[in-house]
Amino acid sequence: MTAFLMFLYGLASYAFFLGTFLYAIAFIGNLPVPRTIDVGPASPASQALLVNLALLAVFAVQHSVMARRGFKRWWTRIVPETIERSTYVLAATLALALLLWQWRPIPTLVWSVEAPAAVLALDVVFWAGWVVLFVSTFLINHFELFGLRQVFARLTGLASPEPEFRTPLLYRHVRHPLYLGFMLAFWSTPRMTAGHLLFALGCSAYILIGIWFEERDLVAQFGDRYRLYREHVSMLLPWPRKRPAKYPVQR
Repeated sequence: MTAFLMFLYGLASYAFFLGTFLYAIAFIGNLPVPRTIDVGPASPASQALLVNLALLAVFAVQHSVMARRGFKRWWTRIVPETIERSTYVLAATLALALLLWQWRPIPTLVWSVEAPAAVLALDVVFWAGWVVLFVSTFLINHFELFGLRQVFARLTGLASPEPEFRTPLLYRHVRHPLYLGFMLAFWSTPRMTAGHLLFALGCSAYILIGIWFEERDLVAQFGDRYRLYREHVSMLLPWPRKRPAKYPVQR
């Protein structure tokens, strides 16, 4: 019964994440939903700035703290290891939902692209970013990333596999294609407002800081294999870099 309840918990956390994340795509792209990055309750610019910075800070702190190995070691003394990832997903989704709910638009126009071909190109890049992001999650095991593999393994009595270092497809060209997808989606807009710019800058800064922490954990976990990978594969942009004759970490 405990395993079944954990499975339901993991499934519910994933469903909540998926619905919220799909709404977030519409939010960032100013698609027809009740609130978007540029549509919402009017506020003085100074108030909107403070509220939005606080929302970004809550999101960043939650992600950074709960993703750290030291926190996980402490946290799994309270929360069963089987649902640790699902709990992280739930907390992250709550932080995202709070941001989507309380975000204050700042409508001052920073740039506007009018040429139809340029607008189309930016829209294509926007959607390409989300495609890159979703494909990247499946390349590194989508279901493990969002906690479903762990609860399913507990339900079926299967042992959870040990973490392994793999670099499939996109990961052979950039170390963080998932974050590259976010960057493309955040910045590709024909109409950039001050509120959207604040969101893009804040999230981009968090991504760069998060990469530093994440790679420190990966080096601690995989050692020289990750150091070699980091040396020969660029972080976000697929710049050509010299590779060794035998590349031991590609699968």
